[in-house]
This record gives sequence, structure tokens and C-alpha cells, in this order.
Amino acid sequence: MNEKNLVAQALFNALDGALELEQIEKLIEKPKTSELGDLAFPAFQLAKVMHKSPQLIALDLCEKILPDGFEKVVATGPYVNFFLDKNAVATQVINEITEKQHNYGDQNIGKSRHVVLDMSSPNIAKPFSIGHLRSTVIADSLANIYQKLGYQPVRINHLGDWGKQFGMLITAYKLWGDEEAVKAHPIDELLKLYVRINAQAEQNPQLDADARQWFLKLENGDQEALSLWKWFRDESLLEFQRIYDKLDVSFDSLNGEAFYNDKMAEIVDLLDAGGLLQPSQGATIVNLEKYNLNPALIKKSDGATLYITRDLAAALYRKRTYDFAKALYVVGGEQAGHFKQLKAVLKEMGYDWADDMEHVSFGLVTRDGKKLSTRKGNIIRLEPTLDEAVERALSQIDSKNPSLKNKETVAHQVGVGAVKFYDLKTDRTNGYDFNLEEMVSFEGETGPYVQYAYARIRSILRKAAFTPNFVTITSLPLEAWEIVKILQNFSETVKRAADKYEPSLIAKYAISLAQAFNKYYAHVRILEENDGLNNRLALANATAIILKEALRLLGVESPEEM
Repeated sequence: MNEKNLVAQALFNALDGALELEQIEKLIEKPKTSELGDLAFPAFQLAKVMHKSPQLIALDLCEKILPDGFEKVVATGPYVNFFLDKNAVATQVINEITEKQHNYGDQNIGKSRHVVLDMSSPNIAKPFSIGHLRSTVIADSLANIYQKLGYQPVRINHLGDWGKQFGMLITAYKLWGDEEAVKAHPIDELLKLYVRINAQAEQNPQLDADARQWFLKLENGDQEALSLWKWFRDESLLEFQRIYDKLDVSFDSLNGEAFYNDKMAEIVDLLDAGGLLQPSQGATIVNLEKYNLNPALIKKSDGATLYITRDLAAALYRKRTYDFAKALYVVGGEQAGHFKQLKAVLKEMGYDWADDMEHVSFGLVTRDGKKLSTRKGNIIRLEPTLDEAVERALSQIDSKNPSLKNKETVAHQVGVGAVKFYDLKTDRTNGYDFNLEEMVSFEGETGPYVQYAYARIRSILRKAAFTPNFVTITSLPLEAWEIVKILQNFSETVKRAADKYEPSLIAKYAISLAQAFNKYYAHVRILEENDGLNNRLALANATAIILKEALRLLGVESPEEM
């Protein structure tokens, strides 16, 4: 039971059913300062029900609340302020973490049901850029978080391996491509071709028409088109896999858009059988006026399918295959309209499970405040970015700890972890401006700062030859109490991160815990030989366990030494 549960239950008993337990929990607040208590309950909402002033209600409640688990409960104006029994809470929290280790905070909410995550999804024949990082690491972290809550995550890399862009690329290759150059530097050469044809198509509409024709050939199984498409795809996957290995991200499925080519006919048939298809200027649509949405374009006038047709087929396939409890589409915010249409069409088809699908949107990464664009050749490629982050980490490690063993391994953990952490600490719906120097800094609210706090604790524990054991806390300085309160809230933070699809809550939690420990470390002599030594080490050990687990949920490693 965490601190909020304890307070809510005490209030529920004292209120004798005037409010539901869940209502009480939502009303509980954290006072602005510790002097006012650990938690507070505002009595305003009860004034109408009880026909008393909030101040009188607060006084009455203080008399009725049982003291178990609290040092004191006092009324301060309209608030009931709770001071927790710090020693009892600290003993319980530290011992539970000591016993459960990294399983502390586990919950079986999911009951082994599947959560499907549509993630990463880079486009074939285009370089893997910093823009793809967000979908990859946000979804990977959410998968870890949901697994901790008892779900089975299914990570799906829905590769962008189909669509009109392949018509553009094939057209460009036929006009200007050099086979040897593409073989030598596949992604670089294909990117040049893609940027060139997009630039020229703006002045020459015939190129766009040619691209549409090549894509139609591809859909119809033309051998030349298929051969070029497969070549572009195979070369791209090699580069992508190298980057995923560096990020330590893996997938349960690489079924991209092309996988659903033979599954779209069923979707069209189902829509037709349901009387949902309508002709519109030669194309085929589903009218979504009742949802205040634009029509969903199912087929173009030339018969070619669209992204939504493939996504409908993918959604149906995933429901049949995984019977998901949730299907999360971790895709940029600019696609919001598309996912509204997707869910609306599925609802029209009679699939109520569409309500279990969520578009988990995120903001853009910019450089110097400007939007990045593959089409215009303005991108930050991820692989050299990760390599530079590792180099910067190695340089800082060399200056701080030149005799460190396995420096290269640690530098990789720190450098890659820094890039991932920086992305994940940003509120999901916000974007951020790319700044590698800030990302890899050992100071401030960064991944290396948290990793260094963990490594520092592990060093203290090694120096003390600490063996985990159960403790009884009898005296707790304020700095230690601040750590205990954060530790106690880990389970609730994991749950909120899942409910809000927000890994940044875990990242911010890790920063707060690292900051609280560093403050404790600055004020308390942890290794001083006295009666409190074992308790201090037990608190440090519990902090290390949860720091490591928080970083793991973010997909970030925790070096034992830095």
C-alpha cells in the first residue's frame, strides 16, 4: 500500500461512505512544503454534502481518523494534513524493495493480455534519422512499462515498404540511377535519387504521373518493379538492423505495409458487403460525415490502394492474431486525422474493438527550431549521431575516470542511453530541439546524470561490502525521508505512465530520485561507522535497485562504474 492508499483508506473510514475511495484518492494533494505534512486532503467538496464549512469538516475528520501509520494528523484551515510515520514507512519500503528487487512495482493489471505497439516504421530506401528515434524509443519504453503491469507487449515494426514513394524511387533510378553506386552506398545513393526526383517533380508533373504508374505496376506484380523494390528493401533492412542493434531495440514482427498486399481485397469486400463504399470522382470512399471527418479514400481513381486500406487490413490481422487488449500506434502528431478515420471506418464495419486502438502521438524533433525533412534532404541521421554521442561520453569518462575498465562498453551505454533518455524525458506531445552536447552532459536533467548516481551508489555499496538484509528504521533524517517517499511512489508512477502513454513520467521520476539521493549524499556520511550504517546502506541499495529499474523501463542501461 503506498502513502496515498494509506491516507485514502483512513479518510474513507472516517467519512463513513460520504465519498468513494477512488474519489478520495483523486482529491489527495501534496503540500507545497514538508512542514505542512506529507499529504493533504481538501475538505471543500464535502461542504455541500455535510452543510458545514470546510474548516469545521477538517477539524471533525482529524478527530475521527485513526492514528495507525501516522505521526500526526492536523487540520490547517480547510485541509486535513497527514504526517506519515516515517520510520514505519521507511522500514516497510526498504524491506519490500530488498525482498522484491527489480520486481518492486510489478502489477498484474494486464493478466497476460496483449498490447500491440505499432512503432519505429522507417521508410525503406531512406536513411534512419533522428525523427524515427521518437517512435522507436517511446514505444519500446511503453512496451517495457506495460510488461511490468502484467501485459504481453508485441512490438511491431510496421515498415514503410510500400506506397507511392517506391514509384518515385523506381522512376528516379530508371532515369539517373547507377547500379554500382547504389551497391557501394545504398542508402546514400537512394536518398540522393529520392531528393532529386521530389525537387524536379515540383516543376515537372509528368514525373509524378510516371511514379504513380510504376507504383501501380508494383501493386500488379510487375517483375522489374518487384525486383527493384526487393533490392531497395533488403539494403535498407541491413542498415536499419545495425542501428536497432546499437539502440538495443528488437521487434516481434517486421510485417510492414507490403505484408498486407494480399489482405486488402478482403477489406474492400467487407466494406462493399456492408454498403459502406461510395464512388467519388472515379475513386472509392467511405463517407464519415457522422464523425465530422473527411471521407476515407479506399481506392484511387487508377485502382491503387492507399495507406488507410493497408492499415485497415493490418488492424484486422492484428486483432485476429493477438486478440489485443490495446493497440497503440506510436506515430507523429501530424497523422492524427488518419487514425481518427481508421477507427471510424472500423466502427462503421461493426468492430467495437476499434475503441481499444489509440494513436499515441508525439511532437517533432527540430534543429535550430526548424522542421526536418527527408524529402528536402534536411535530416539528422541517427547512426552518426549515436556514434558521436558515444565519442563524447568516452571523452568525459577519460577525464573523470581514466583508469576505468571497459571504457568503450561504458561509453556506449552512456552515449546511446543519453540520446534515448533525452528524448524520453520530454513530454511526449511536445517536441524538442536537437542538442547533442546537452544530451550527453553529466550535469543537469540527463541520462548520464542518473546513470552516474546509480554508479556512485554501487561504488559505495562495494566499498562497504554490503550484503542486503532486512532493517528496522528508528531514526530518519529529512533527506532520507524524501528518498523514501519517492521510492514508495514508484508503483503509482509506472501505472500513471501506462495510463497516459507517457514514458517521460518514468524519466522525470528517475531524475527526482537521483537528485534526492545526491542531496542525501551531500548531507549524510553514509559510510560512517556507527549504529545507523546498515540502515543507510540499505536505503542506498534500495535506491540503486529502483534507479536501475526505472532506467530499464526507458531502455537505458545502468553501468556499474563510470
